Amino acid sequence: MDEREDTPMGNVIHIDEARIRDHLGEMVRGTVEEALNAMLDAEADGLCGADRYQRSEARKDTRAGHYERGLQTKAGEVKLKMPKLRQKTFETAIIERYRRRESSVEEALIEMYLAGVSVRRVEDITEALWGTKVSPSTVSNLNKKIYAKIEAWRNAPIEGDHPYIYLDGIVMVRRISDRTAITRRTSWAGEVRNVSLLVAIGVTSEGFREVLGICEGAKEYKSGWSGFLRHLVDRGLSGVELIVSDACRGLIESVAEYLPDARWQRCIVHFYRNVFSHVPATKVREVAHMLKAIHAQESREAATEKAEAVIAELRRQRMGKAADLLEERIQETLTFYAFPDSHWIKLRTNNPLERLMKEIRRRTKVVGAFPDGKSCLNLAAARLRHIAGTEWSTRRYMNMQPLHEMKLQPNGTAVA
Repeated sequence: MDEREDTPMGNVIHIDEARIRDHLGEMVRGTVEEALNAMLDAEADGLCGADRYQRSEARKDTRAGHYERGLQTKAGEVKLKMPKLRQKTFETAIIERYRRRESSVEEALIEMYLAGVSVRRVEDITEALWGTKVSPSTVSNLNKKIYAKIEAWRNAPIEGDHPYIYLDGIVMVRRISDRTAITRRTSWAGEVRNVSLLVAIGVTSEGFREVLGICEGAKEYKSGWSGFLRHLVDRGLSGVELIVSDACRGLIESVAEYLPDARWQRCIVHFYRNVFSHVPATKVREVAHMLKAIHAQESREAATEKAEAVIAELRRQRMGKAADLLEERIQETLTFYAFPDSHWIKLRTNNPLERLMKEIRRRTKVVGAFPDGKSCLNLAAARLRHIAGTEWSTRRYMNMQPLHEMKLQPNGTAVA
């Protein structure tokens, strides 16, 4: 038997897929290049009023050669032969369309970056779509164009009333550079520090959510919150009736100063966590059910009675510190009862803003440590601006009619 008969068929024929792809790509590029150059020649003939070398009384101009120009396409780079005319400037609709396409590509790159796609991933996507990889420096230069718009968006006037606003801060990591460390003389070179960003969103009198602002500021101190609230008020924040936030002392003091007519609702989720810190791990689930029962009552009076019963039960089970905290601070978590019951579930917690904070963290996670607070603020603000342009802000979040009707009632209670 011939030894060749034992050779597997799979080894007889070898297909070089890479060479085939290259050959097909070259064919496509050649076809695209030929078609585009033919269109350019046709446009030049139209502007001249006659075909090349044709003698005609209708001729308006003559050719003066051409120059080459590269054009990136999905098939790769092609060489365009741009016609030159002796009397007129050759302006082509093809290149104009390309310019608009180039602009849309630029906007797409920016939107990809702001939507949470890392720079490395943007490079891979552009290479897959257009056959060329966009460098990180190109992406950075594109983003500089939009940062000016972001700054204008951050400082734009706030229009209309916002009965409900949510406030919170997010802590990001920044790295102190060698130069910064030497200038400030406060840290070792390369030290990692935190930077706080303060964020506010609101619900308009029509029931739509709106990002009100984001600034760099110390979350733990009054100075940071005072500067942020002053920034919001100066831009036109008005009509605030309820503020939902965590029990940050600096925030509470600043609210009393800049929004004295607004009531304050302490986020019950944050409050629960504070109570749990004084509860044994084996009792957290049981205490959680007790606390939830307080905020599930039909009125503030009933919630207060339930809280008293829970406090007594906590003392009976020898959880005195949790009972003391509940006794001292429970009323701060019951402010939402003064508003329409259809709004209660959305006013008890800071969850609407917490979700946005998670989006900011997801986007900034790919960066790691920021070189300075400004770059951190820019990227976080860009992410919020992107979200504000989506369905998040165009979908009605609350029916505000019950609140408007409540204001018309002599006793200030909501209409059933």
